[in-house]
Amino acid sequence: MSTLFSKIISGEIPCFKIAEDADHIAFLDIQPLVMGHVLCVPKVEVDYIFDLSPEDLAALWVFTATVAKALKQAVPCKRIGSAVIGLEVPHTHIHLVPLMEIGDINFTKTKLSPSAESLKAMASHIQSFL
Repeated sequence: MSTLFSKIISGEIPCFKIAEDADHIAFLDIQPLVMGHVLCVPKVEVDYIFDLSPEDLAALWVFTATVAKALKQAVPCKRIGSAVIGLEVPHTHIHLVPLMEIGDINFTKTKLSPSAESLKAMASHIQSFL
């Protein structure tokens, strides 16, 4: 069965894309913990990150690092936090979250509901640093 992320990758569902290569895509979380919250996803549909081959796992982290560096330049923050939770969508993904304090990456807190316009502007701003 096709996951939500597979539908985003295929273009069935729109997203606020940050970056893409042959094997990965990065896009904004539409219910972010903080503005600039990005998801980095391999295009291959694998549920559990550690089921990726060593090569695919390494390539995903290299892609994610590139996105994280652009995100750090685009969004004022102390660091970019990363997390792999894997419980909500059965498709491997890495969360990148701009951090000013540790609570910014608390997945139990209420998510933001930004407008499509603000997400589009944020995506464009992050892309400008790639």
